[in-house]
Amino acid sequence: MENSTQDTVMISANLEITAKSLQNIVGNAKKIVGRNEKGHYRVDTADLTARMISRFLLEKGFEAWAEDIENYDL
Repeated sequence: MENSTQDTVMISANLEITAKSLQNIVGNAKKIVGRNEKGHYRVDTADLTARMISRFLLEKGFEAWAEDIENYDL
């Protein structure tokens, strides 16, 4: 994912998402890439999930949300 208007850094974190969200990601990825000649799906769903969450955070205003101290539960 490229974002030419903002500086970004890559972090590794443990996140909680619903099983349904993960099922949707895997199912949709399989539909997009299809099976190879051996009948296997060639898609890294962990990488895809990370890219999708990163894109969501950048596009849906996480930066502004993170600025608001009221959103912190330490």
